[in-house]
Amino acid sequence: MIFKQLFDPETWTYSYLIADPVSKEAVFIDPVNTHIDEYLALLEAHNLQLKYSLETHVHADHITASGLLRQRTGAQTGVSGLCGAETADIQIQDGDIFEFGGGEQIKVIATPGHTPGSISLLWRDRVFTGDALFIGGCGRTDFQGGDAGVLYDCITQRLFTLPDETLVYPGHDYQGRWVSSIIQERATNPRLAGKTREQFIEIMNNLNLPKPRLIDEAVPANRYCGLDENERQDAVVRREAARPVRAEISAQDLVAAAKLQISEVNVANAKQLLKEGNIVIVDVREESEYAAGHLDNALLLPRGVLEFKIASVPELADKSKAVLVYCRTGGRSAMAAQTMQALGYNNVLSMAGGFEAWQKNT
Repeated sequence: MIFKQLFDPETWTYSYLIADPVSKEAVFIDPVNTHIDEYLALLEAHNLQLKYSLETHVHADHITASGLLRQRTGAQTGVSGLCGAETADIQIQDGDIFEFGGGEQIKVIATPGHTPGSISLLWRDRVFTGDALFIGGCGRTDFQGGDAGVLYDCITQRLFTLPDETLVYPGHDYQGRWVSSIIQERATNPRLAGKTREQFIEIMNNLNLPKPRLIDEAVPANRYCGLDENERQDAVVRREAARPVRAEISAQDLVAAAKLQISEVNVANAKQLLKEGNIVIVDVREESEYAAGHLDNALLLPRGVLEFKIASVPELADKSKAVLVYCRTGGRSAMAAQTMQALGYNNVLSMAGGFEAWQKNT
């Protein structure tokens, strides 16, 4: 087998290439967009065909190369269905298995906590842990819906129960270390070894780290597999025209599922609520859409950054206050409303039909 551990010194990110030298099928894990030429050269040098480009989560510190790799190689992109990356070809679920080469398999282990959609990927005797478990540390839990208690449970109950000799390949390392093992992390990781769940939560709640430098740019882009706004529509069209045979959850399925969990109002009812007042209006579209036209007094909070920016919006400090969420046609707002409910907001409404329906009824 061909195995390459690649490093981006700008963001301290590890990416991984796994390939079968016989079938020539390959998989990338957590590729970084600034290294796209290096990846393509590596594939060409070994005469490889990229089958999958997989993400351990929606990253906040770099922009993925998955979308670019899909455009250049035809590979399928995969991101957890809980990440809101609607243009990914595959909405990954816990327990999924990705097959490639001559019977090689990569198994998905859900490891939320750093983000709700974080996963680890198990291949042979090694596990790629993304930002769930680092060498002598773990990913932070103070933004993007992170939860320290959930992370502790996943690490101790899912990762630390793997065989002792399982090699740990993290998503980052800031001290020049490349690989660890389950037994080493279980025994020596200073945040976890000998720590109770309560002690771990206390540690994580007092890290006081600065926010990632690229977070405002990276998270929205990574929800679209790293593509910019001009490339996103093409990605949607391509995905719909060339769905993999493998069963998956589509973006439409995710929206439909979200709508079962939230409350929707039509434009007429929305206008009445706004007339009565005492309701916060949230526009979850992109900045360019907002600039082209929006509801009066609407707060701009794009779907792609909602989880980690919502806490800094004074108008949304009271989670019991009524909130009306809208987007272009009602899909993104349904998913945003579901996210807000998960964050503790108990009076969120999504406007059916979105801004397009609003314009038609004015």
